[in-house]
Amino acid sequence: MSTPERQSARARRRRHEHERQAVVFGVIIAGLAVVGVGALAVYTGAVDSPFDEPFYAPASDQSKLAVPCVPDETMPVPYADVHVNVLNASGDVGIARITGDLLTDRGFTVDSLGNADETLDFIEIATNAEGLPAAYTLAAQFETPAVVLDDRAEPTVDVLVGSGFSGLVEEESVGLEADTPLVNLAGCVPVDEITPRHLPTPEPTVQDDEAAEE
Repeated sequence: MSTPERQSARARRRRHEHERQAVVFGVIIAGLAVVGVGALAVYTGAVDSPFDEPFYAPASDQSKLAVPCVPDETMPVPYADVHVNVLNASGDVGIARITGDLLTDRGFTVDSLGNADETLDFIEIATNAEGLPAAYTLAAQFETPAVVLDDRAEPTVDVLVGSGFSGLVEEESVGLEADTPLVNLAGCVPVDEITPRHLPTPEPTVQDDEAAEE
């Protein structure tokens, strides 16, 4: 190969290398620009940082639940008339059975035991509008429970026992009197302002204590 040809080949290689470097640097600069815009959006609050989100499926947030009020002058329900489905939402084995036994000893009618579809760190008591007096009567047995509305057909009550459960409150601390109206939970909302939660599955049926809960 003659000298001019070699020089021409070297020039083509250099030009090709320069073009490739220009492409690489262009991609890098574009990527940095995207990162910079994203960082600015996070800094200004226009976009939530992905690192603020937990890396697991979070338990339901009790503070975000709409707690229904009971009508004025609503009286407590006799314990035996409160039909309860106890669901383990703690992730620990045996919590539904233990809670069911405690409620039975106190006089409530426990219809079934089972496992909830979600994990909670608090006590959630669910019923329909008709079952609110029973739900509030049951709620008085627990520390800081949440009461929620769903669209069940019957005024039964589900209690989802989360990981924060440490037993029922002492009977003398329940504070219910047969002739004294129920006291609404703090921050409650009128029933007609709440859209009841939809129940996707049939209500639990009566089951054997040992077989019902894993």
